[in-house]
Amino acid sequence: MLKKAADNIGIFFWYLFSLLPFWFMYLLADGIYLLLYHGIKYRRHVVRTNLQNAFPEKSDAERLKIEKQYFHYMADLLVETVKMISISEKELRKRMHMKNPEIVEEYFKKGRSIIAAAGHYGNWEMSALAFGMLTDKKTIIVYKPLNNPNFDAFLNKQRARFGSMLVTMKQTLRTMISLKDELTVSVLASDQTPGVNEVTYFTQFLNQPTAVFLGIEKIAKMTDAAVMFYRIECVKRGHYTYELVPLIDNPKETAQYEITNTHVAYLEKQIQETPQYWLWSHRRWKFKPEDYKK
Repeated sequence: MLKKAADNIGIFFWYLFSLLPFWFMYLLADGIYLLLYHGIKYRRHVVRTNLQNAFPEKSDAERLKIEKQYFHYMADLLVETVKMISISEKELRKRMHMKNPEIVEEYFKKGRSIIAAAGHYGNWEMSALAFGMLTDKKTIIVYKPLNNPNFDAFLNKQRARFGSMLVTMKQTLRTMISLKDELTVSVLASDQTPGVNEVTYFTQFLNQPTAVFLGIEKIAKMTDAAVMFYRIECVKRGHYTYELVPLIDNPKETAQYEITNTHVAYLEKQIQETPQYWLWSHRRWKFKPEDYKK
């Protein structure tokens, strides 16, 4: 009871903070960057190691520049994620623009659902919020629940404000099968790290063998949904575009792992183009193929 009361107080102040104007929040973000990078040095070693492994061809100076750009963006991402709790539909549409909304109706007219792979790239939280406004059909976002159930319930309520349907990773397959006769657009993260007992496949990603989930591939083949990439780009501070990029139209005709390798390669290409917007502070490479050899 006391924990729930404390969580509710935290949520209340979280909401109050979200009411601050963007210009003021970005001033705070500049201070947060200094605190994270120069003060507590939050996961700086993790970021530096990940960049060294991903870009061995770059000089130390080039990687250091990306490192600092990443922490600057991470601070922006933190305040933008808070801001989305109370952001209006009008403001959201101004800051998160869909480049090709017509593609959804094109596939729906063919009787095809869409499953899109997305990375932890750009402001994936704000794009998830805008995603619900894309169509009057079901828009499904697959997510990993937070450890704190009170904050998890609150955040999911905010994520669903404009129509998205939130589905936990464990419920994904069951939900997709139950909706196989409906036209849907679903988004799943392509760069989540599988749990230690969930690792079944490694692919090459950012210059190193990487354990990946096969869920997108399995669901696409089961439901015959068109596979796309959910591409987010940062236009300027606080302003983004997103689009659905077709990758594979006939998933049932693909070879094993072809779908997985394709969407992972697309994300890798985008990261290589503008690396500062990916989640470098995540411990993505916990597992090695040799640990799973029998």
